[in-house]
Amino acid sequence: MPVLLVGQALVLLAPRIPIWLIMFLPQRRPLAAAVATTPPPPCNLLQALITAGMWQIMDMRLARRTVLAGLALACTSGSAISAVAQDAGSPSGPRPFGHGTPHLSRLRAGDKVGLVAPAGFIADQDELDFIFDTVRAMELEPVAAPNLLSRFGYLAGTDEERAASVNAMFARPDIAAIFAVRGGWGCARILPLLDYATISANPKIFAGFSDITALHCAFAAMKVPFPTFHSPNAGASWPQAAWSAFRQMLFEGTLPTYVPPAGRADRLVQREGRVTTLSPGTARGRMLGGNLTVLTALAGTAYLPDFDGAILFLEDTNEAQYRIDRMLTQLRLAGILGRVAGVAFGQCTGCTNEGASYGNFTLNQVLEQHLAQLGVPAFAGAMIGHIANQITIPMGAEVEMDANQGSIRVLEPVVA
Repeated sequence: MPVLLVGQALVLLAPRIPIWLIMFLPQRRPLAAAVATTPPPPCNLLQALITAGMWQIMDMRLARRTVLAGLALACTSGSAISAVAQDAGSPSGPRPFGHGTPHLSRLRAGDKVGLVAPAGFIADQDELDFIFDTVRAMELEPVAAPNLLSRFGYLAGTDEERAASVNAMFARPDIAAIFAVRGGWGCARILPLLDYATISANPKIFAGFSDITALHCAFAAMKVPFPTFHSPNAGASWPQAAWSAFRQMLFEGTLPTYVPPAGRADRLVQREGRVTTLSPGTARGRMLGGNLTVLTALAGTAYLPDFDGAILFLEDTNEAQYRIDRMLTQLRLAGILGRVAGVAFGQCTGCTNEGASYGNFTLNQVLEQHLAQLGVPAFAGAMIGHIANQITIPMGAEVEMDANQGSIRVLEPVVA
């Protein structure tokens, strides 16, 4: 009874309660489910909080964040109240996609797939026909963006044309997924031109890699509420291992555990697919990353996501060891490497400094210098990068990595 009287007094005196007084309430995990159960009418949130659980303030259990959010929205509609209750107590920043965010629809035979070229151009109609045949072999129907055969220097059309094609594919209700046909360079140029509100409102599978890293990172940084997929581009060769990984995740909805490939049976000790443990242990976090060169070029912009607690994955191609050293140095100086929970370095094809002297660092030495000192699990050799048999990584989804085994396990479904 005394608690109830205090609660009623709070209703009457609410306009006169100093906000600083509420801010001294202890940080505890809120019990706000009752608020979301029956949303009150507009301008009655404070009364609802008291009748449905505000008394817990006196019991020192209700988080101050819930109270502050409730007071701020005291004269909003009932729909806003449910959002306050659901968000109360959740960690700030991006959340794993399995926690309240709608899943993407899995791919099914006959689905229409938008083909976009946000970076480099397609050489000719013959190459485009090959890409069409590849998509049809997946039992999907290809839909070409208008700029697929456009050419503006080394780009597939102007920045405006390339951005408009991406925006249009997301806006089309008949398109189930969007595949980048190739990488190259140019995605970063269109980031300010993308309609992130339209993209967020139309969840679709978006897949590609290499320069497409810029789009993956921008979507994560702009809080697009669904994962994207670091996978072979539509114009890739698609050997069985790459197609199987893609199909299992996006058609079948399985939660894969990626382990190093078995290698060739006629080898006493395998070199292909070999894993180097830079720092042992396991870690969990959101999977974020992509091409090292592209990702590093986004440092200092609004299009690089928050890497706090993330599992960072990296890959590259045709970069000399000193360039890998320079880019990892930049990520360290920018504070990015110091915030991650783990690192999975993929393949760095052709990453040699031809003609270098004997004093040149090897790639493994460079990685050890930068990644082994972070104090988090790290390994090199993941099947990610400019290789035929690369795996499909759900950007932004929760994963667990094991640096001892060189494995990556997807923990949450990304399609339904």
